[in-house]
Amino acid sequence: MANRPDKSAPASNIARGQDPTWDRTPTLTDEEQAAFVALGSWYENGSRGRWPLTISKNLQRLSQPVCDELDRMHVALVPRNSALRVMMMEMIQRRTSFWDWSDQDWLNVLKPSEGAFKLHNGCHGNCRQYVVALAYSLGHFDRLEDIGTFFQYRLAIKVFGREPVDATTSQVFDEMITLGFSSGGKRGLSQALYMALLYQRSARLEDLEIETLHRVLKSGPEHVRAGSAMLSRSLERMGIVEEGFCNRQDNRRRPANEYSAVEGVPPDWLDWCNRWRAMATRAESSTTSTYYGVLKCGRWLADVHPEILSPAQWDRGLALEYASVTARMTVGQWANPVGTARNRMGKPLKPGAVASHLRCIRDFFNDLHAWEWIPQRFSPAQTLRPSRTILARIGPDPRVIADDIWAKLIWAGINLTDVDLHKSAGQIGQPPRYPLSLVHASALLWLFGGLRRDEIHRMPVGCIRWSDEDFGSSNQSTCLLDVPTSKTSSAFTKPIDPIAGTAIEAWEKLRPPHPAMLDRKTGKVVDYLFVYKGRRVAADYINRGLIPLLCKKAGVPEEDARGRVTSHRARATIATQLFNAKNPLSLFELQAWLGHASPQATQHYAAITPTKLANSFRAAGYFERNVRTIEVLIDKETMHSRSASPEQPIQYFDLGHGYCNCDFFDQCPHRMACAKCSFYEPKDSTRMQALEASGNLKRMLQEITLTDAEKAAVEEGAELMDGLIADLKDTPTPDDVLPSETDGP
Repeated sequence: MANRPDKSAPASNIARGQDPTWDRTPTLTDEEQAAFVALGSWYENGSRGRWPLTISKNLQRLSQPVCDELDRMHVALVPRNSALRVMMMEMIQRRTSFWDWSDQDWLNVLKPSEGAFKLHNGCHGNCRQYVVALAYSLGHFDRLEDIGTFFQYRLAIKVFGREPVDATTSQVFDEMITLGFSSGGKRGLSQALYMALLYQRSARLEDLEIETLHRVLKSGPEHVRAGSAMLSRSLERMGIVEEGFCNRQDNRRRPANEYSAVEGVPPDWLDWCNRWRAMATRAESSTTSTYYGVLKCGRWLADVHPEILSPAQWDRGLALEYASVTARMTVGQWANPVGTARNRMGKPLKPGAVASHLRCIRDFFNDLHAWEWIPQRFSPAQTLRPSRTILARIGPDPRVIADDIWAKLIWAGINLTDVDLHKSAGQIGQPPRYPLSLVHASALLWLFGGLRRDEIHRMPVGCIRWSDEDFGSSNQSTCLLDVPTSKTSSAFTKPIDPIAGTAIEAWEKLRPPHPAMLDRKTGKVVDYLFVYKGRRVAADYINRGLIPLLCKKAGVPEEDARGRVTSHRARATIATQLFNAKNPLSLFELQAWLGHASPQATQHYAAITPTKLANSFRAAGYFERNVRTIEVLIDKETMHSRSASPEQPIQYFDLGHGYCNCDFFDQCPHRMACAKCSFYEPKDSTRMQALEASGNLKRMLQEITLTDAEKAAVEEGAELMDGLIADLKDTPTPDDVLPSETDGP
């Protein structure tokens, strides 16, 4: 066995294996080849102990680096000799120096499936970890994800030293504890940290790069991938990397046979799409939507017009043809089927989807014309637009949640408890994802704020203010909410219910300190309200976590007749209730409260309820304004004996203070202000009392249409009634007598 050097090199933050005194010549000399043959025979004979002097001298160039690295690791004698034996036996088998081994050669040595450590007799079972360290330091081998199971921490302390690795680990864990983690982090975080240090070949946290963390994200198992994302966000807060990432967004595993977004798109057309996407100045979401719409158009071209390869070849006829095809397009046609509504696959597109798709193509060609990339051969605004029939089917249709369901959701949000959060956890005994105060604040903000999901997600700390100004008869302070910049308006302030403001302030007191983060919409650094354990609350938490939690507690289904209960439906529900309240908000007040740029947008959220419409219709008095219903008394006995006395009246119109027996009462101009002509008979007369006492009367109602003057008199009172009487002063009654000649008013 080679002599053990009497030295122990101090550990360093940087991996060793760079001693300039080592001879790295990859080829073997004749003496070394002969020594390997002799050493192989020496091992086969079962010899132990020190190597023969000739062998030790001839293999000094190859054994010295191995022994130096093992001594630097402070390896015990037995595993040290075993590791050296493995290295020599592998060089004997390959007839090459380890300086000449490729990554695949090292991989064959290190893989447990190859059985290299079982084939070499006399090798200690624990020596594999030291051979891995030798491969890492001497062979610069770092395909650690391919060697199978190994202990990341043990390898890290072997190549870097225990103290530097432990100091770096404490630095990361201390950061995680300040963010609300009860322990120093999860197992995946520590393993991801050690893998990142090994990939970076440095134990210094400041040397880590985001590319190294992405490599850990791609190579590790599930818990290591989660740990790498957590580590990246920690390094972002510490200012070591510019931006962290989320393993669910950046490393989402997709089916092997998944339909590619660009599959089926002609290469030339795809080049134009990518070129446009790189130059687009719209919001990222709008750019992505337009991009996929143009890709769909490219698949249509490949299917119907394969000769069209460039947008410059489009003319008015082709644009009109595509507009017509889009109007008849079905769900999933020429599109990526992944993520589409599979239950509607093959059904016609909704009018809104048709208009949206044509808008994408229209924006694409408008940009190409404006940038002078292609000649303008047609007008996109005139050709690539939906027909009047489709536009007529697109209108305000708020998806309002029923009042009873909404009331139960509000009760559930107000009465949330820790028990509810534990019941909604993914596994039994697993702690809730977020603390109760955070969930309670986000729930009440969703239930009472009338905000978009993005506005809740981007809400900053200190968004609540209290005002003692006198806004009404209530002595309670008014809660004002500062809403961040949205897609349609700049930042503004609006009042909300105090219960939501109180819950937000309660969470702010318990919220662990977090560094500010960049707001991509405004470009400002914002201290976000809903952050926990170093990361912001998931953007889809309201739809995927909070709403199912509230529905479960309230005992209501997550879907109703209008579809799934989503975050945006709360906005329409609150707007509709405010618009239909006893003292409702006007359309313009509601526009300001919702943060809309125009009243037309507000109309898509506020729907008039049937109850309010019925009450308003009833209060308008449409029927009473146009028709007056009076009671008519018909004397049957007189009607049967009419031939005997034709002058005797048979019907009497009830005027309230008397009766009119004129058969043409509905044509009398004095019917609203009776002039008490000869057709008039007061109720207190003996004849009328006898008539009412008769058993031959038939009672019925007759509708009398009013003139405009009569309608005004009915609606506006005595003054107009006096005016009506004055106008009829010179109008004769049905018996040709002027009102002034009668006893009328």
